[in-house]
Amino acid sequence: MTEGLSYIFQTAAGFILTALCWGFTNPFIKRGSKGLESIKRPTWLSQTLAETYFLFTNWKYLLPLLLNLSGSAVYYYTLSSAEITIAVPITNSLALIFTILSGMLLGEPSPTRKELTGMFCIVSGVALCITS
Repeated sequence: MTEGLSYIFQTAAGFILTALCWGFTNPFIKRGSKGLESIKRPTWLSQTLAETYFLFTNWKYLLPLLLNLSGSAVYYYTLSSAEITIAVPITNSLALIFTILSGMLLGEPSPTRKELTGMFCIVSGVALCITS
């Protein structure tokens, strides 16, 4: 019995940690990439190299990206013991909610009623999937 509960808590913790890493870093990655659109180079290759240099020398982009990628490592570790049909909707819906919450903490606009309704539908749908 306790082994079953331990598995459930470990799996849930993996899903939540993944969603936290993905969701809370999204607004920071968005902010850290500001200025990227102003880079203009004559060829595709030089444009790509200039954008890559800009992003990978910008700690405001790189630090949240590394945290986001660590969430992916936790996700793949959690997938080794969880069903993918459960893992994907749980982590993605939680990441959406954490993205909105962290955006609000950074001063982005609060979600509209339509967006809140959509979030409620997503969470309800995921809850139905899990309980079935």
